[in-house]
Amino acid sequence: MSFYVFLLCGIAGGLLGGMGMGGGTALIPLLTLFCGVEQRAAQGINLLSFLPMSAAALAVHRREGLLKGEGAVSFALPALISSFAFSLLAARLPSAVLRTGFGCFLIILGTFRLGKSFFALKNNKNAKTL
Repeated sequence: MSFYVFLLCGIAGGLLGGMGMGGGTALIPLLTLFCGVEQRAAQGINLLSFLPMSAAALAVHRREGLLKGEGAVSFALPALISSFAFSLLAARLPSAVLRTGFGCFLIILGTFRLGKSFFALKNNKNAKTL
C-alpha cells in the first residue's frame, strides 16, 4: 500500500513542480502526513526530487519560450548563497522546529493567496456590472 501512497505523492509534487509552483509545497506535507516520513527526511527527499523535476520543467518552459533572462542572475546568486547558509542551519534544527516553521509558511502563503483570490473575484464582479 505504501508504494501507491508514495506514487500519488510523487505525482502531486510533479504536478506542481512541472508548473513551476514548487512541488515541495505539496510534497513535504504529503510525505509527513500520509507517508509517516520525518520532517527533516521529507525536506531531504524534496531536495533530491527537485533536481530531475526542475530539469524537466525547465526544458519544457525553455522550449515554449517562457524563460526570461532579465534579473535571473540578480535573483539566482543571492538565492544560491542563502540556500546554502540556511541549509546548514536547517541541518542543525530539531525536526519539530522545521515542521512548525514550514506549517507557518503554508498558513501565511494560503492566507495571502486566499486574500488575493477574493480581491480578484471582487474586481471581476465589479467589472461585469459596469
